[in-house]
Amino acid sequence: MPRAPAVSPAKRAEAASAVQEQMSDAVELGIQNAAAMVPFYEMLHRLESRQEEGEPVRVLQFGDSHTASDDWAGELRARFQERFGDGGPGFTPAGRPFAGFRRYDSKGTMSRGWKAVGLLSKEGDGLYGIGGVGLEARKAGETLTLEAEGEVLEFFYLKQPGGGPLQLEDGETALETIETDGETGAGYYRKELAAGAHRLTARTLDGSPVRVFGWVLEKRKGMTWETLGVNGAQADVLLQQQAELLKGHIARRAPSLVVLAYGTNEARQTDWTAESYRETLGRVVGLIREAAPAASILIVGAPDQMVRTRRRLGQSQGLERILAAQREAALQYGCGFWNLRTAMGGRGSMKQWVQARMAQGDYVHFTGPGYRLLGDALYELLTGQYGVFQSVRRQLIGSNENGPSIKTH
Repeated sequence: MPRAPAVSPAKRAEAASAVQEQMSDAVELGIQNAAAMVPFYEMLHRLESRQEEGEPVRVLQFGDSHTASDDWAGELRARFQERFGDGGPGFTPAGRPFAGFRRYDSKGTMSRGWKAVGLLSKEGDGLYGIGGVGLEARKAGETLTLEAEGEVLEFFYLKQPGGGPLQLEDGETALETIETDGETGAGYYRKELAAGAHRLTARTLDGSPVRVFGWVLEKRKGMTWETLGVNGAQADVLLQQQAELLKGHIARRAPSLVVLAYGTNEARQTDWTAESYRETLGRVVGLIREAAPAASILIVGAPDQMVRTRRRLGQSQGLERILAAQREAALQYGCGFWNLRTAMGGRGSMKQWVQARMAQGDYVHFTGPGYRLLGDALYELLTGQYGVFQSVRRQLIGSNENGPSIKTH
């Protein structure tokens, strides 16, 4: 990763102050097509209103390396869970499926005999699941672990002809032996556990092929914010998978909100036109709607980036095209849209973010503090609009002993 250029302490402080001020102002810009977020806000209202346990409100954030680092998504998770309750980690990909994989709310390990399948590979069977990657083993004694808190366990795996057995354990206690042999398709194991911290293990028992996708560990109320980012990903990565498996996984998670945060890598590719990218996003939205018809969908516009050459630092020429397509797709297909580049300060703002040490020297990725600042801004924006939703809802809906009823003045 290239180093950020040296700047004086005064210049750095000036840039940091400007970035902070810009992100504070960005909350006032709001989300375009905000009506698309109403189903999500209604689920937040119901979560805050109910006292009994049920299921958490779930958010799935798909994206590229900005999402995969878990700094940005992790800040959103922490802020929402602080207000609405900790629903646990939700879905977590198994093991450590790629270099740099991270989740701040859980810890996963894997033995050396596992091989990642999926990610951005153009070859393969497309059976990669909700996280975009599966892990395969063909030897007895290979293990995966997850350490996190929760009280409802689910394990996502692939059923396949000749598939081998897996033993699941909670600490020193054997839970179940899962037989993965069967007709090719999604396999699920579910069990209720004692509330609290768990160390879960999946262990292969012979040399037959086994493919797993990940763990779900969650609580009976609160919120999850589930990180589903892959380094280098573009939005069409979701269309390169076996659709029925992916839709089944999304439906199983029953999200209230799906965030699509792509565009950084697409902006550097010359083969995308505004039309082809808008059409691709439409297909992605359609896939998600088939799996989760009640969920709100938020498309996050790509952040500003710059291209470094030997002679100078220049603008990414494809970014305007991608941002226009993202906005048009959001409006056309009934999604919310947040223009992240505008929130940062607009065209060329990445230079100031690098000077403030809120972004890295590649002029593409943010630093930990920068990602957390983005998370805070989006949290304030969403909860601010949620407050407006609550006010309007109170005006339109009254309550009686039989439940909500529309007021008739």
